[in-house]
Amino acid sequence: MSDHLNVNTPALGEASVLASSFGLENHGLTHLGTVYWNLPDAPLYEEAVFRKEGRLACEGPIIVHTGKHTARAAADKFIVREGTTEDMIWWGTHNRPFSQEQFGMLAQRVQAYCQQRELFVQDCHACADPEYRLNVRIITEKAWHSLFARNMFLPVADPDVLKSFIPDFTIMALDGFKVDPKIDGTRSETAIILNFERKVALICNSLYGGEIKKSVFTVLNFLLTFQDVLPMHCSANVGDAGDVALFFGLSGTGKTSLSADPKRRLIGDDEHGWSASGVFNFEGGCYAKVIRLSAENEPQIYAATKRFRTILENVVFDPLTRTIDLDNDSITENTRASYPIEFIPNGVAEGFVHSHPKNIVFLTCDASGVMPPIARLSPEQAQYHFISGYTSKVAGTEIGLGIEPVITFSACFGAPGGGVPDG
Repeated sequence: MSDHLNVNTPALGEASVLASSFGLENHGLTHLGTVYWNLPDAPLYEEAVFRKEGRLACEGPIIVHTGKHTARAAADKFIVREGTTEDMIWWGTHNRPFSQEQFGMLAQRVQAYCQQRELFVQDCHACADPEYRLNVRIITEKAWHSLFARNMFLPVADPDVLKSFIPDFTIMALDGFKVDPKIDGTRSETAIILNFERKVALICNSLYGGEIKKSVFTVLNFLLTFQDVLPMHCSANVGDAGDVALFFGLSGTGKTSLSADPKRRLIGDDEHGWSASGVFNFEGGCYAKVIRLSAENEPQIYAATKRFRTILENVVFDPLTRTIDLDNDSITENTRASYPIEFIPNGVAEGFVHSHPKNIVFLTCDASGVMPPIARLSPEQAQYHFISGYTSKVAGTEIGLGIEPVITFSACFGAPGGGVPDG
């Protein structure tokens, strides 16, 4: 039943068909409204349109607007400081501490907020390499956020696996819940708070889909280092000879565009692990910046903007014909497309390769002329540049950035935006 209308929603009859026996009461969530478990793509489309969360565009994608948050709220990200993290995290500007007491009180208010509300659940995997796979549960208020989770992570197709699914980490994206700076000690009414002891992350008062994606990346950044895996904020592709290339850079510097080379196979566009066996994707989808995208320069990504299952964030469109205008930045410079990686025709279906990188590219996006346009580094220079991470934040990718790139030093190309590290 809809929260607002006394009518059945399109997927009400299928809401619990794919429910896990490990229910939401295990997360302290009780007295809920209808919970929509692991809905496939088409029912989520119907729910999103029915709830007026988005509009169906010409040729199949769904267009959503994320309100005032058209980028990540990097300054509003926190990590709970407790026994398992106290001595393991570099606390400071990017890894802001949040007390256990504050989180406990906040969690109680979140549980109260969720009572009688309808929620969507997607049980997914992160990490394409089965040896490092993480069970992730994404709980959202919005149907399109549930579709976003299916695009960006590895959805589970087997009903029996879903029935017995137990999450290793849970992300709760509650766009309607505002934190209270006076009570919670936050900077604003928006907060992204990770608790590694409780294995949960809260995303409060933000519709921006990238917060869900980056929260999982932050979790993996922390956990995989204890398994001798290097978490990397980079795209990756591989040639016919097994020669892997990595493209490091902050959001918007060109990782997705450069890795989508039709002559090479795409492993992933943003987040990877490098183990003793090779390189593997953390995700099952792509989250491409699409402002001023063209069919001539980026044909594969452009084609993905016109397909069913693609989510277009803050893209301008004609309300009558529903044709999209990728050149229009009137809402934000940071327009995005979320789509499954199989939309790239030459993608690596498994998401991992048993090969080590042969070429590593650092994208500085240097608008100040400090670095030459192209430089070939020695191993020692590459190590230094990777640790120092001279680069730029690109317009629109974080709240508060202007139209010009902002020089920054991003250790391992992952420090800005919070996390341990995060991109």
